[in-house]
Amino acid sequence: MAHTPANGLRLHTQRLPGRGDGPTVVFLHGLVMDNLSSFYCTLAGPVSRAGHPVLLYDQRGHGRSERPPGGYDRDTAVADLTALLAALGLDRRPVHLVGNSYGGVLALHTALRRPDLVASLVLIDAQLTGDWVEDMTDTLSVAALGLEHSGLPAQLAALGRRKEARLAAGADALLNHTTLIEDLAAATAFTARDFARLRCPVLAVYGAHSELLPGAYELARSAPDCELCVLPGVGHTVLNEATEGLCAAVLTRLGARAGAVAG
Repeated sequence: MAHTPANGLRLHTQRLPGRGDGPTVVFLHGLVMDNLSSFYCTLAGPVSRAGHPVLLYDQRGHGRSERPPGGYDRDTAVADLTALLAALGLDRRPVHLVGNSYGGVLALHTALRRPDLVASLVLIDAQLTGDWVEDMTDTLSVAALGLEHSGLPAQLAALGRRKEARLAAGADALLNHTTLIEDLAAATAFTARDFARLRCPVLAVYGAHSELLPGAYELARSAPDCELCVLPGVGHTVLNEATEGLCAAVLTRLGARAGAVAG
C-alpha cells in the first residue's frame, strides 16, 4: 500500500499485478463507511488472478486518504481520479472502471466527462435516476446528527472495538466536518440523454430486490452498449451477498474485452 499525490492531496492506493499489458481495472467504492478494502477479497483478487492489473484507492476523505474540508462533488472526484491515473502513469490508455453504489455514480460521470480515459464500465447497484439524491442526503443528514451527539466512536473504543470505532470516527468527520452532504445535495440524477452519450460498453449488475432497478432499466434502454445482469435474492447488497454471481459476470465481461484488446 502507498500514498500517491494527486490533485493536491494524498490518496491511499494499492495495485495488484496482472499478466501482460492489458488495461488496468480501477475500482471505485461507495460512500462514508466504505473504502478500498470492500473490493479486496470480493472482486479485486479474482480480477488480478485472472490476469488483469488492478488499481484500488480510497477516495478523498475515505479510508486512509486525506480528508480535506471540501471537494466532494462529482467533478472534483473525476479530477482526483484523472490526476491519480496520471501520477501512476496509467493515463496513456483507457482503463476499465468498476464502481459499487455511489462509486458507480462516479464511474459513470467519469465516462461522460472523460470518455477518452474509459475503456468500459461495470456499475454495481449504482444510484442513477429518480429521487436518490434527495433520499441519500436525507439519510446522511440523519446519520450526521446521530454521530454528532451520540459519542459512538468513544463508546466503541471503550469496548475494545477499535475497527468499528475508527470507521465511526471517520464517518463523523466526513459527515459533520466536510462539505460532503452539501456537495451531494447539489448533484442531479442522470437522464436518458446522459446514458445515450456513453461511448464505452457498460455492464450493470443489480440485485433483483434493489430499489434502484428502475434506473438500471432506463440505462439499458438508452445506452448504446449496455448489458443488464439482475441477480436473484439480493437488494443493494450485491457486492457482499452475491459475490460469486457478480464475479462471474465481471470476469466474463473483462475477459471478453481483454481478448478484444489483445487481438
